Amino acid sequence: MSSRRMARVNELIKREIAAGLYRVVHEAGFDFAAVTVTRVEVSPDLHKAHVYVSIVGREEDRGRMMRLIRKHAPDLQRRIGMAVRMKYIPRLTFSLDSSISEGDRVLEIIQKLEHEVGEDGDGGPGNGSA
Repeated sequence: MSSRRMARVNELIKREIAAGLYRVVHEAGFDFAAVTVTRVEVSPDLHKAHVYVSIVGREEDRGRMMRLIRKHAPDLQRRIGMAVRMKYIPRLTFSLDSSISEGDRVLEIIQKLEHEVGEDGDGGPGNGSA
């Protein structure tokens, strides 16, 4: 299957899973605003799909929400089967994608460093000293 077609399949499955979460997960305390489906990698034979999910919040909240998402994987697969016409409906596996939270942490460190440099009074870039 061409890489362009696989990219379209990945994006289609990603959108269906993101929309399906709202319809499938009904447990109290599940924070939909904290959950983002970041990417999906469907195997070339369409039998498996690895779904990466980013969850903002405390570590214990992320673990609890990932367990709920994994619990509802069969329901999400059924929704994909009803919404998407494919030869095979891939078996979903979910992993926590920490790249967004790691990026936030890096930005916080950069802001902290910029704030500290600004307090030192060197004037920052372009202060005229060489």
